[in-house]
Amino acid sequence: MKTYSQPAIIWPEKYTPGETDNYVSNEVIVKDLSVADVLPYLADTKAWGTYYHNAENIVVGDGSTTQLSAGANFVFDTFGFHVTCKVEEFDISENGNLVRLAWSGTFGEGEDFSDVYHAWILENLPNNRVRVLTEESQIGKLAKGLAETVPNPMVNGHQAWLDGLTKAAKNKAAY
Repeated sequence: MKTYSQPAIIWPEKYTPGETDNYVSNEVIVKDLSVADVLPYLADTKAWGTYYHNAENIVVGDGSTTQLSAGANFVFDTFGFHVTCKVEEFDISENGNLVRLAWSGTFGEGEDFSDVYHAWILENLPNNRVRVLTEESQIGKLAKGLAETVPNPMVNGHQAWLDGLTKAAKNKAAY
């Protein structure tokens, strides 16, 4: 029997799933797409609004670029929160078959302060398939509230992000 092991998110200890107040994971595997097809729609925040309606008012750095890069700071509004983020990881394998992108973020003040880590893996799979994984781990009172909400808005929102991302890539949507 042939076996296959898939890469996993590299979590900073502070955000270890199961140790935080909220954690969600969403994944799709799509035929006839590659990392090269999907990455531009994730790395360029200008594209986000064309396929994911839960990300608004996105500003990367001083506003002179829309591209995410390692160490870049950015802000955006999502799930009703204004989130201040920093790209903590943006690694593309030498052969281009694997991308890791992750950002930390904060929102809220005082007892409503929340701290998050949102990570992505894009991976080429055999037979012309791509795997897109996104996971988020959150700390704070607001995160606890999200975790207790049924249906979970984070699970549903991130699934919409994945579905929109892969559909935009498949259709080569303009942005």
